[in-house]
Amino acid sequence: MGAHRILILGGTGEARRLAEHVATVSGFDARISLAGRTAEPRPLPLPTRIGGFGGAEGLARYLKEQAIDLMIDATHPFAARMSVNAAEASALTQTPLFALRRAAWQPVAGDRWTSVPDIDAAVTALGATPRSVFLAIGRQEAHRFAAAPEHSYLIRSVDPVDPPLAVPKAVYIRSAGPFTLETESALITEHAIEVIVTKNSGGDATVAKLDAARALGIEVIMVERRLPPEVPTVETVEAALAAIAHRFGVPDVGSMNRGV
Repeated sequence: MGAHRILILGGTGEARRLAEHVATVSGFDARISLAGRTAEPRPLPLPTRIGGFGGAEGLARYLKEQAIDLMIDATHPFAARMSVNAAEASALTQTPLFALRRAAWQPVAGDRWTSVPDIDAAVTALGATPRSVFLAIGRQEAHRFAAAPEHSYLIRSVDPVDPPLAVPKAVYIRSAGPFTLETESALITEHAIEVIVTKNSGGDATVAKLDAARALGIEVIMVERRLPPEVPTVETVEAALAAIAHRFGVPDVGSMNRGV
C-alpha cells in the first residue's frame, strides 16, 4: 500500500507545527500550500506549493491529479474564501476534509470591545473625532482606513503596506509575533494609542495587545470572523494529529504527538 497523501492548506503557526510533525512520520506523503500573501515565508519541512488554485474547481482538479487522500484546512481564520473553496472541492471530489482552526478570543472582565462584522464597519466605528489608532489587521485591508483620514495611524504588518495608506498621519512598523505584554504596553504608551483595531484571529502569538489594552483601559474594535463552512473542525495541533491517526489507522498516536 502506498503512502497516504495529505494536503495541508497553510498560512498559520498551527499549520507550520502540524507540518513539522507530519514530516517526521513515516507512511505519509504530505505537502503544504500557501496563498503567497507573505513575501518571504519561512521555509517549511514539506514540499511547498505557493499561489492560488483557481477557485474550488481548480482545487478539485489538483486533488484528483495528486490523488490526495486527506485535505486539512489550516488557513488563517480570516481566509474565508479559501475555506469555502476547500469545502466545495472536498464535496466535488469526495476528498475527506477537516479544519484546524484556533478558537476565537473572548472578552473578559475589563475589556472594552466594540465588535464589528467587517473592516468597513471598523472604519465607521472609529467615529468622526480624531483619534490615535493602532491598526493591527495586517496589510491587505489597511487601505480601507483612507476613508477616515482625520485619524492618525500606527500600522503594524509583516510585509510593507504598499501603497502606503493615503492619510496625513501614518507610522509603519514591520514586525511579526509572538509579542509580549511588556512590549505591547510600551508601544501603545509610546504612540499615545486611544483605540486598537484588530481581527479576532485567536491564538497566543498576538493576544498580548489585548492584554495590554485591558491593562491600560484602551478601547478595542474587534472585527469578528465570518461563519466558516460546516466541516469537521479541531482547534489544536494535537487534535489534528489525532484526527490524522484515526483517519489512517495509525496505531501509535502518542509518537505523533510527542513534542507538540
